[in-house]
Order: sequence, then structure tokens, then C-alpha cells
Amino acid sequence: MEKNGVERELLEESRQGEALVLEGIGTGKKLYMESYGCQMNFSDSEIVASILQKDGYETTNSLEEADLILLNTCSIREKAEQTVRTRLDQFNTLKKENPELKIGVLGCMAERVKEKFFQEEKLVDLVVGPDAYRDLPNLLEEMDGGRKAVNVILSKEETYHDIEPVRLGGNGVTAFVSITRGCDNMCTFCVVPFTRGRERSRNPQTIIDECIQLGAEGYKEITLLGQNVDSYLWYGGGLKKDFTKASPMAQSTAVHFADLLHMVAKAVPSMRIRFSTSNPQDMKDDVLHAIAAHENICKYIHLPVQSGSSRILKEMNRGHNREEYIALIDRIRKIIPGCAISHDMISGFPTETEEDHAETLSLMDYVKYEFGYMFFYSERPNTYAARKMEDDIPLEVKKRRLAEIISRQQVHSAERTASYVGRTLEVLVEGRSKKSEADLYGRTTYNTVVVFPREDYKPGDLVQVEIERATPATLIGKAKGYAS
Repeated sequence: MEKNGVERELLEESRQGEALVLEGIGTGKKLYMESYGCQMNFSDSEIVASILQKDGYETTNSLEEADLILLNTCSIREKAEQTVRTRLDQFNTLKKENPELKIGVLGCMAERVKEKFFQEEKLVDLVVGPDAYRDLPNLLEEMDGGRKAVNVILSKEETYHDIEPVRLGGNGVTAFVSITRGCDNMCTFCVVPFTRGRERSRNPQTIIDECIQLGAEGYKEITLLGQNVDSYLWYGGGLKKDFTKASPMAQSTAVHFADLLHMVAKAVPSMRIRFSTSNPQDMKDDVLHAIAAHENICKYIHLPVQSGSSRILKEMNRGHNREEYIALIDRIRKIIPGCAISHDMISGFPTETEEDHAETLSLMDYVKYEFGYMFFYSERPNTYAARKMEDDIPLEVKKRRLAEIISRQQVHSAERTASYVGRTLEVLVEGRSKKSEADLYGRTTYNTVVVFPREDYKPGDLVQVEIERATPATLIGKAKGYAS
């Protein structure tokens, strides 16, 4: 039965509030971690685990045996922050039973709230921003003296390029590789530039080395991560905004995102490559040609648009208008035939009219995205929108428009998945189906989930699957043999 609008909204919002718990290993001091929000946060949690492992900590998936609990937080929406505060409330009993237990808050919410966390959440002992994870051992030592500890200083250089992440909580098949940090775009609704700082990129050789190492460890797919991967720019280090001050030699030998895609694709030809997240105003055609040129780069692009109205896009400071976005979609379809595209969409941004909302729906009808992440607008402190714009759309209107956006996307998702029925697709197996031990699940190059009978196949296998039927979110089929 189709979910009503409120249920759909909660379903989509929960994707950003859901915690990822790192699985436990080892027998040292016990670290329990939960990561909320984006893929970048999960990747950062693996970096934190690596840093603390060298300090004698081993991860556990049991709260009761933890010596240190860390929550890696998200600030992108009010709901995500409230989820963390609710979780902290649940730790009160643990703290009473074990007064030596230390609780820390990491990530974007820590950077935004800073020292105020200690007043607002009395049981929090540690507050650390995204650029200060190397300082964790020092901060923990400071806490041993009975003091609370904080470091939320943003960096112009930090990329954690030399830290090999501890791969925890994953499936052993797919892994994240961070390539950039921060964002310069300053969308009026977004808190990321204030919590993660300015854009800086990681040395490409360290990225390639990490990808090669992952391949040697048996991983089959990597996702290159950044707040804005299309802005990747390596000219020897430093902020992207300072590139024009670099020497002529540095500028002439700089590595851009399309260059990096070619380099990684050639370095690990047997591995699938994905990337996230792109921004339309920064995606150049050379990136599209790089995707088309390499079979191992997946034919899927997550391309947030946020609104179909040029007027609202200008209010959001998105750097592109409706017509430019559509032109980019057209070029993607031409250069990468069959490429799958997904989106982010916000309903109820300040001053949004019914006409603006209708333009969003019509843009969705034009593109017919595979899937999307859809939310109603929530004001974030310190953003331009919070400081300069009145949040003037009633909540019930935001929710109604969101329900219409989600309903439209469900129709398009069903059309997209139905188009694969009867085709045989290459599927990278990621694990057992959550619904049946007798089935496996994996994803196609288009990022579509496929479920099929397990037989003798296992995670990491590339399997040819004949698609027999489809739901709006999943393809169901039968294996035809290993992919060549």
C-alpha cells in the first residue's frame, strides 16, 4: 500500500538521521562509534578509528562495554541534530552506571555548536570538529585529568591524506576514499562551509595508492568522496581559492577532477569507481567524457538541483539556473547514453510560490530521475538564509509540497526500474538480502539495487542477472552466470 505524505516524508528524512554503527574489533580500550548523515561522516569515522587505534582503542558494537562513546554528527538539517540530542539523552543511564565513561561529539554539529555543547548537554565530555581528529589522543589525555576537552579549529590544509582508514562496518566489497574537504559554494541554505571550511584537495598520488591498496585487500568498488568532487584541484596543496596565486608551473601541472578520474580508472582497472557529490555549476564536460571513456567508472551521477525554479535557485545562490541545469542533463544523456541520474530536492524554501513548486515538478518530469533525496526546508543557524530571509512558508505547505515531490519521484522511479525488465545487467554482489537469506543483493553500474537467488554466488562476485520484475526501488531477477 502506498504510504501517505507524512509517512513518505519521515521515510526520506530518516535516511539522513540513521546511525551507522562501526563493528567491533580487538581487545584494547573500547571505542563505540555512531555516524550520522552523509557518506563523508562515515568515512571520517573510519579515520577517527584509525587515529584512536594507534592510541590503544579498539572498536566495539556494544555500548555497555564502551570506555569511550563518540557520535559523529550532521548539521545539514534540524532533524539530524535533534536525533543526536535524543541519542545523548539515552546515554544518561550508561553514564550513571559507569561514571568513568567518556562521551564525545564529533563532526559538523560539534563545529557548529562548539563549547556550548557542554552547557546544553551536561554529559558530553569532548567536542571535536571535522579538521581536528589528529588531536584526539591529546584531548583524551586532557580528559584524564577530569576536564572537558574541545578542538573545533578549521584547517586550511588538513585532508588526512596520510592516514589509512580502519575499514569498519562495511561489507568488504565497497569502500569510501576521501578526495576533497570543505566547500566554497556558499548556498544560502547550507551550513557545510561553516562546519567544514574552505575547499582543499588531497594529493592525487595518495588517492591512487589508497585505491590500489583497497584492490589488494579484495575490495571491488570505491566511491570518491567530497562535498563537491567536481571542484577537486591539486596544485601542490592549499585552498582552492588560492590557486590563482600559485606559480605558473603549479597551475600548468594542476590535476583537476577529470584528470583524477582518468588516473584512478587506469590505476585500478578491475575496480568499479563511483563519486559523490557533484554540483551542477562545477561539473564540466571533461568529467562526462572521462566517465564515458572508462568501462569501470559507473554510469551514474548524483546531481543535486534543490529546485526547478530559476528564481528560487538564485535565492539559494546555487550558481546555475533551470535552463543551465537542463542543458547539463542533455549533455549527460548525449555523452553518456543511459546514464542514471539522481537528485536532492528541497520544498518550501523562503518565498517559494506554487508556481515555483510547479516548476520543480515539471523539471522532475523532464529528467525522470532514478531516485532522489527529498526534504522540506529547515532553517540552519548562521546561514545566509537564516540571517537574511524569513522562513515564510507554513509547515503544512512545505509538507504538502514535499509529498507531491515524493509522489512524482515514485512514479518516475517505477518507470525507470520497469525499463530494465527483460534486460541482463552486470551486478556487483554486496551481501545477503535483508528480506531473505536465500537471496543476494548488489548494484548495477546505474546504482540500482538488484536481488536474485544466492545459489553459489558470494559478495564481491560480478554476476550477470536477467531482470524479471521490478519495484520502484529494486530489480528482481535470476543469475545467468559470472560476468566476463
